[in-house]
Amino acid sequence: MQLMLRISFFALCICAVASAAAPGTPAGRTGDEIMVCGQLVHTGTKVVLWIDPGGYDAYRLEPRYPFAPETTRRPRGANYGDRIAPLTDDEADKTRGGNWTLPELQQKVDQFVIHYDVCGVSRECFRVLFARGLSVQFMCDIDGTIYQTLDLKDGAWHATIANGRSVGVEVANMGSYSSPVFLSQWYRREPSGQVSITIPERLGDGGVLTPHFVGHPIRPQLIHGAIQGRSYEMYDFTPQQYEALSHLTATLCTVFPKIQCDYPRQKTGLGPPTEIAATQPTAGDPTTRPTALALLEEHGVLIPHKLYPEQWDDYQGVLGHYHVQYDKEDPGPAFQWDLMIGKARSLMTADALRNNVRHRHEPARTIPSTRPTATSRP
Repeated sequence: MQLMLRISFFALCICAVASAAAPGTPAGRTGDEIMVCGQLVHTGTKVVLWIDPGGYDAYRLEPRYPFAPETTRRPRGANYGDRIAPLTDDEADKTRGGNWTLPELQQKVDQFVIHYDVCGVSRECFRVLFARGLSVQFMCDIDGTIYQTLDLKDGAWHATIANGRSVGVEVANMGSYSSPVFLSQWYRREPSGQVSITIPERLGDGGVLTPHFVGHPIRPQLIHGAIQGRSYEMYDFTPQQYEALSHLTATLCTVFPKIQCDYPRQKTGLGPPTEIAATQPTAGDPTTRPTALALLEEHGVLIPHKLYPEQWDDYQGVLGHYHVQYDKEDPGPAFQWDLMIGKARSLMTADALRNNVRHRHEPARTIPSTRPTATSRP
């Protein structure tokens, strides 16, 4: 698998070409490719595209879910849209309808946002997103299968202000809570001490691709931690999910060299990060500045709250939903950033890592539209 990633940057990006609109499976598929501007890119992990049998297609308008409640609505329109926020009005006109070239897209995508889905399995996640008029480019199921729902040239509605400059992934997990009582519906402790994921009967097999798969959190105990200054408990993600996410992250940080293969860390020289971002930070507080964020080669500690505005404007890399919004806590206190990012870096070539460094300090900052009719999405 590592060999697939150890190829030159441009060879990786243009390993195969297929029309995103064409039905069926493009020729030459091996089952590990994501699609970017209609081009297939190897990841080294199992990927199901929206055009594949059993895939989840965010381009469709009609529901098709065996366990959807009667209240599932048909959206008034598409659940995705054009990337707008990091573009000038002229650039937005040029790329309208997904009219992107890969080099153009590489200039505008510089963040990878990680969510947990609070749905337990990817099929239920896709159903809920559809019902809410939302979308995300990727989902990662409990068995590590990656589902891609949209070509990355299209904007998904998953992280408010980050939608235009980011790619997102919903990782199947029931989430974190101030009290873990609800988690007993999804997790069972075995006599051996191991914890198993138990999909509720109402969801059948949950749509998990691996036959008879039983998932286990990579750590068997509840994990405690604080996000946005509030205490939460949750079970960790599965080993299969960490493995798949590492491959996906390595691929995205290679295809989009502005996405640094790192997560938001405060430099250790500034002391530990506060548990919550100050709503009215002290003037001149160095921890609120972009320079407080550690670079790849610098020591730092995970920031457990929303980034300050200047920091978010400048940030290029992998981040949690809670780094974007005050009212979010995903992917929660159990997510092992060092485990996932360390594995992803090991999968990247030296050229890809150097390319990351070359594109530091080139953020795709939001460019306000001059048009009074411009709108934003969730």
